Amino acid sequence: MPKFQSILRHALHDEDNRLLMASSPIFMMHVLACGALFTGFSWAAVIALLITYVVRVFALTAGFHRYFSHRAFKTSRAFQFILAWVGTSSAQLGPMWWAANHRHHHQHSDKEEDIHSPVVNDAFWAHIGWVLCRAYGSIQHDRVKDLNKYPELRFIDRFHILPVISLILLLYGVGAGLDAFYPGLETSGLQMVMWGFFMSTVLVYHVTFCVNSVTHIVGSKRFKTDDESRNSWWVALLTFGEGWHNNHHRWPLSARQGMYWWELDLSYWGLRLLEKLGVVWDLKVYPEKIYQEAAVGNHT
Repeated sequence: MPKFQSILRHALHDEDNRLLMASSPIFMMHVLACGALFTGFSWAAVIALLITYVVRVFALTAGFHRYFSHRAFKTSRAFQFILAWVGTSSAQLGPMWWAANHRHHHQHSDKEEDIHSPVVNDAFWAHIGWVLCRAYGSIQHDRVKDLNKYPELRFIDRFHILPVISLILLLYGVGAGLDAFYPGLETSGLQMVMWGFFMSTVLVYHVTFCVNSVTHIVGSKRFKTDDESRNSWWVALLTFGEGWHNNHHRWPLSARQGMYWWELDLSYWGLRLLEKLGVVWDLKVYPEKIYQEAAVGNHT
């Protein structure tokens, strides 16, 4: 029996680790996203979907990943809180939980201890299966001691439902207001919630989950690393730069993941804009030795 099947069988029969197939919020999110089919179409709803997708993907890629997980730049405590709150509204738990698991992944990438490796297990497990497992629901505090000192981050991780609720209420209020004052837009509070939260959140789930699954299976390898991390242009396009995963695994400390101008990395350019505005600073980038390594063709 393949390894994933044995893990799944163990999880389903173990009281502590069983997969929460029936009650998982992720399953409910997919079901409720179908509600968009019954609330009708409007361009206002499409705009809401695009805005909540773009803003939250940036909060996850630039915030949860490059800032909280890798400390690739510096920012104020206020903007740190904003990144944490907006990223948590994506319903992927809080920044401390997210960063702790990601740091664990880098330490054990594609090894037996890696909790979401498609090489050790399979693509389904790496993409979404591990998220459904109760065994990985707690925070590994020893891995995020630098974040644990901020009470506001501990608060967000403990009450991670609050950013989710705040986004739902905001969308409902905007939709109800537009319906009342601009009925010609043919939108409503419920429609905005279905498109701007549920449908958008499912899209955000799967594009960000592709970094765990797809970019360890298909794509090109510029660098020889001790894992199967790969560069994928289309994952980079959907995730604003996260698809340059082999680059990232070679030098995780960089706030820039696309090494060259043709490797589109929208999250990095967003950070550069924020740097010019004084919101973030000390952006780390690839050192010259990494570019030299890439230039001599140290790849597989």
